[in-house]
Amino acid sequence: MTLHSIKDGHAIKDGWVGVIKGRPRVGAFAERSRRTQPQDIDAFAGMTGDRNPLHYDNALAEASVFGKLIVQGGVTSGILNAVVAEDLPGPGSVFLEVSWKFVKAVGVGELITGRVEVKEVRADKPITKLETSVLNEAGELCLTGTATVYTVPLAKG
Repeated sequence: MTLHSIKDGHAIKDGWVGVIKGRPRVGAFAERSRRTQPQDIDAFAGMTGDRNPLHYDNALAEASVFGKLIVQGGVTSGILNAVVAEDLPGPGSVFLEVSWKFVKAVGVGELITGRVEVKEVRADKPITKLETSVLNEAGELCLTGTATVYTVPLAKG
């Protein structure tokens, strides 16, 4: 058993043993960017059945408050799945809880950047609390919130 520290006179097991990228540090951050595409709308609709006309009907979307075709919220938040699973905390990570506020719609063809920053790390279990955001290429906030992530130890050892 790998020990991390002593708390109240008892040894605490290091919950991050076997995690591929190891234990993240508070303040660490990671970002990923990608340009949204019409194919994103089709793929998301194929998975979920979300065929809202704001995603498909050019004339209707242009006449709406958004003034353009927009991607589904799941496409916007999806970039955070990639950041968490690939970068920080990394492979084996799954969301336990998310609290997201969508503050600006993302249009088709917009470059978005998902960002996560570590706010808390448990020593006894591979659980991380993150601040999350998605910005468009103008630097405008599109999504903001928090997430709690569990990272499954996948390293063979």
